[in-house]
Amino acid sequence: MVKERLDKLVTQRELYPSRSKAKRAIMAGLVLVDGELVDKAGTQVDVEADIEIKGKVHPYVSRGGLKLEKSLKVFDVDVEDKVIIDIGASTGGFTDCALQHGASKVYAVDVGYGQLAWKLRQDERVINRERTNARYLTPNDFDTEFELATIDVAFISLTKILPAVIELLIPNGDILALIKPQFEAGPENVDNNGVVKDFEIHYQVIERIINFAQDRNLSLVDLSFSPITGAQGHNVEYLAYFSLDKSKAINSDCSKKIQRVIDQAEQELL
Repeated sequence: MVKERLDKLVTQRELYPSRSKAKRAIMAGLVLVDGELVDKAGTQVDVEADIEIKGKVHPYVSRGGLKLEKSLKVFDVDVEDKVIIDIGASTGGFTDCALQHGASKVYAVDVGYGQLAWKLRQDERVINRERTNARYLTPNDFDTEFELATIDVAFISLTKILPAVIELLIPNGDILALIKPQFEAGPENVDNNGVVKDFEIHYQVIERIINFAQDRNLSLVDLSFSPITGAQGHNVEYLAYFSLDKSKAINSDCSKKIQRVIDQAEQELL
């Protein structure tokens, strides 16, 4: 009987795209070997064993796609046949989600290198713009204007990204952005695990981002919260829908909307 580490076997069978993701799934109790749960990634398993994943494996190259998926659903945003720019593409969760919902082309922009999933690198609808700092993008960098921009960035404030992105949009273009308190609040508000626990700080962060956007001709259309917490420390993150089309502007009190979304997030995620 030939045996192999479970995490390696799961990856070889392409049940997960990487060993790190396989390990997380195994430790989370999502992997069954011959019908029995095995939660240690290093367990030696018969290479001929039957391996199953409990429940549905999410349909995108990374869990980030679930964030955009919720945005498209709750904000009723149609990306069919649209040309989109994905800022902070990383592995490509947002890019993958946009394509699966009908986008005709996605420009995947990230300051990093070699992160975009292989299947997206091979997709002719994806223009890979890695090693690109979105802060310094200009319309001259592209041969098109964008109907929609998606933004999921880390270790930088949205206030550093939005001004450049606005210039890339068509006159009535839209932005779906992830607001991450852990990268917007001052270091004094972030604990040793990188978590902003004070929801009053969450409120202040969201309000500041909205005000910043409105000062730059963007209107808030809607607000919600991410269906999953941040990868590290379980931070609650927020989904914001902005538009240059003022007719789409939210017609309710922004402050009440912010508080309502925070309360819902706290109740459902924590």
